[in-house]
Amino acid sequence: FLLDPGIAYPVLAGYPWDSGDQEYVLVNNKCQCVTVTSKFVPSKENPGEEILERNIRILVPLKARENISDPMSPLRTTFVYRMTELCKKCDPVEIELDGEIYQAQQSTSCNEPETCYTYNRDKCYTTTFPFVYRGETKNVQAVLTPASCYAS
Repeated sequence: FLLDPGIAYPVLAGYPWDSGDQEYVLVNNKCQCVTVTSKFVPSKENPGEEILERNIRILVPLKARENISDPMSPLRTTFVYRMTELCKKCDPVEIELDGEIYQAQQSTSCNEPETCYTYNRDKCYTTTFPFVYRGETKNVQAVLTPASCYAS
């Protein structure tokens, strides 16, 4: 596993991991199976002080394919995790400048495709395969994640 070290990752908001917990989820990337949380804990050197503890949980899908939409592609052997990519915020936000409303993104790399190590259950994945019927071969599209492709 490769973690891209950085000097600082400004993360301003999160949400509670558990309703009674003081641990906050900063990143929950279902595509790469990564959760980053943080919480304040007593310092070991100075128990009167609290320090920020950050936890990174990575679940490695053991039978992940290089191309998750192609069940015949080779098994993935390399997993790369970059904090800058995991923490990017691509949803546009509205900001007000000099009385006018503008839309802005909090990241500059939102147009680059995301590498997924497993299916994001919120997205619909399909693949095309050859289907032989009465001696005629047709390419047919098949759904790989039915729950996210068909409305309930």
